[in-house]
Amino acid sequence: MSIVAILGAGPIGASVAQALASRARVRDVRLIDDAAAVAAGKALDIQQSGPIEGYDTRVSGIGDVLAAVGADVIVIADAHIDGEWTGDRGLALVRRLVSAGAAGPFVFAGPNQTWLMEAAARELRLTPERIVGSAAAAMTGSARALAGLECDGSGADVGVTVCGRPPALVAAWSAATVGGSLLTDRVPAHRLRALSQQLASQWPPRPYAIGAATAPIVEGLLSGTRCHTPGVTILTGEFGLRGLACLMPLTLGGGRIQARIVPSLSAQERTDVLNSLG
Repeated sequence: MSIVAILGAGPIGASVAQALASRARVRDVRLIDDAAAVAAGKALDIQQSGPIEGYDTRVSGIGDVLAAVGADVIVIADAHIDGEWTGDRGLALVRRLVSAGAAGPFVFAGPNQTWLMEAAARELRLTPERIVGSAAAAMTGSARALAGLECDGSGADVGVTVCGRPPALVAAWSAATVGGSLLTDRVPAHRLRALSQQLASQWPPRPYAIGAATAPIVEGLLSGTRCHTPGVTILTGEFGLRGLACLMPLTLGGGRIQARIVPSLSAQERTDVLNSLG
């Protein structure tokens, strides 16, 4: 059981804290924000709901950013007052943590942090294996839900991969399955195009969905998992590119990305992914 620090007590940070606490697979969640009273209040709210929902995760609210340095995983979310940690402001935060000795992996939970991830790898020399983005991973659930509704069924029966550089994401409908059969056998091409347009309209995901997508990534980094977990990673040669952020299936464990899985794509889908990365 480990310590997770969440930078920012805004809606995203609070949702991530709630998701991690309720799953009860980490020992200690630290919600950190310059607005210390707000962080403490939200942490107390989450902590007090534990006996009702059946978890006992320790949740604390802290005002000192450097309290994140010793955490096993650091989640970059959104500040209560200033919103998402993005741009040069976000890069300065990550630089401060790295300079102070933060050695764990960074999970970027904001939907507008794609550039920040790339800059952290490029300018701060963070290894790509220590950097994961989680907001775009929520779009995999959206794709499953849309396909399930199209088939008059449940998204739980749908298997589909979403990849690309956020926010230009591509659903791999050509290899998607529903109830054991190919989705393309049940849904005509023009409807799949319509589903792609609907998926694009659902960006950015909302805080609760981001929290639900972030928790499995954090837990995978801490404890490992046999599942392929969707997450945004810095490419190290996949698709013939390096240094760009791309959503794809990942194997996580030991505090790092262990493998990146290039999904099966049709020729058009691969072109769309390359265009999103271009």
